[in-house]
Amino acid sequence: MNWSTAKSFDKIHLPTTKVCIVEDNDVVREGFEVLINSMNEFRVLNTYNNCEDAIKNAGKDVPDVVLMDIELPGMNGIEGIKRLKKILPQTNVIVITVHENSELVFDALCAGACGFISKNSDYSRLLDAVKEAVSGGAPMSSRVARMVVESFQKNYNTPLTVRETEVLQLLSKGKSYSVIADDLFIHKETVKSHIKNIYYKLQVNSKAEAIEKALSEKFI
Repeated sequence: MNWSTAKSFDKIHLPTTKVCIVEDNDVVREGFEVLINSMNEFRVLNTYNNCEDAIKNAGKDVPDVVLMDIELPGMNGIEGIKRLKKILPQTNVIVITVHENSELVFDALCAGACGFISKNSDYSRLLDAVKEAVSGGAPMSSRVARMVVESFQKNYNTPLTVRETEVLQLLSKGKSYSVIADDLFIHKETVKSHIKNIYYKLQVNSKAEAIEKALSEKFI
């Protein structure tokens, strides 16, 4: 076998990463499709301008990677990710958006996204993100990665005791006094006492204020 034949053989048998694109902007969607299909190891199976169609065809497409916009007509990208991951839990979903605020980032990651990159990234970053996701990585811009790291860095210079922190964490999850008491194996009146102390220490007057301050100060 000569060298040129060997090269052709390698190309034919190169593993292909199957990609679907969910993006309502026609120009952006078509641009991504052309870019991804320009690489021998990638192949765009389908493109969609809404989540509903992408989810309906997920079982037929079975992509390795889905590039998902957040702001879409009808169902938004966050809900789309949740539903897609229920159908195809092994599929890697990378969020592509112009927004990089913390709320969107965490909503997307909690929904099941494995990565989060900006539409303003250059073409090589997008291709690298697809490769990284397939390899088990979590492609993110440096700004998003910093947000994720900071979210795990609690402020341990807290005025609250360990038990008060536990009570406030459960309170922030919408649990009632009775449920908190059951979860922590304490009396309901004890829970009320802890909450009274929490209000005093945080200098707040309501549950909402206590949760807001604790979150902003990274006490919980």
